[in-house]
Amino acid sequence: MHALRHWYASIQLDAGTSIKALAEYLGHADPGFTLRVYTHLMPAGEDRARRAIDAVFGADGSVDPGTEAERGVR
Repeated sequence: MHALRHWYASIQLDAGTSIKALAEYLGHADPGFTLRVYTHLMPAGEDRARRAIDAVFGADGSVDPGTEAERGVR
């Protein structure tokens, strides 16, 4: 059962679920506890951070006011 719970947490974190939401899903009263237990499962943030900025700024540095859905960002 522990392995299934750990797997569930890893899937949620990979999908971008917030620690606060995951704590609630797992029944933890303190999101800090959830972060301490599952932090090693969190994906590296460098690529996600780059994609977030790339989604806002165009190649020429101009700001794209459209939504991610309009730009086809996944």
